[in-house]
Amino acid sequence: MRLSTNSRCLFPIMSIVLQPLLCQRHLSKSVLVSCMETETILRVARPTNHLDQIVRFYIDGVGLIRLGAFEDHDGFDGVMLGLAGAPYHFEFTRKRGHLAGAAPTQDDLLVFYLPEIEHWQAAVDRMVAAGYEPVPSFNPYWDRAGRTFEDPDGYRIVFQNAHWPGQSSTDGE
Repeated sequence: MRLSTNSRCLFPIMSIVLQPLLCQRHLSKSVLVSCMETETILRVARPTNHLDQIVRFYIDGVGLIRLGAFEDHDGFDGVMLGLAGAPYHFEFTRKRGHLAGAAPTQDDLLVFYLPEIEHWQAAVDRMVAAGYEPVPSFNPYWDRAGRTFEDPDGYRIVFQNAHWPGQSSTDGE
């Protein structure tokens, strides 16, 4: 794990997943504040026992592209999936001779907010065309304006036909 410093921060930060991950500064002796920035890049990383099937699910179904890959890096193989220029990407890895296990619950979700009905329907149709059928959500909230799909490890993604609550309907327009 590499440590780096950010010129706007007084303390070292870890830059392995989010860049900058956390900018920490002391306001007083007992208060530590984290300041995330809009330029932060999010990597969601998790192991899998089904790397090829996972890649197919997230490329052919979800619609992501392969951003990078590696083989036998200290016994690990992996692939990064996302969209060029997006502030997030996913890394799926496998360690040879190690069982990663499945999703701990049916409520472990990645939610994609697609407010335009045409984009939402196209995403759902792409999943179905790739051979993935919707599954009932553990939390029925997600079924009201969304469709849930389960990946080969049992983790679930939701295409939600709504604006993200933290974003106004005019953002990005």
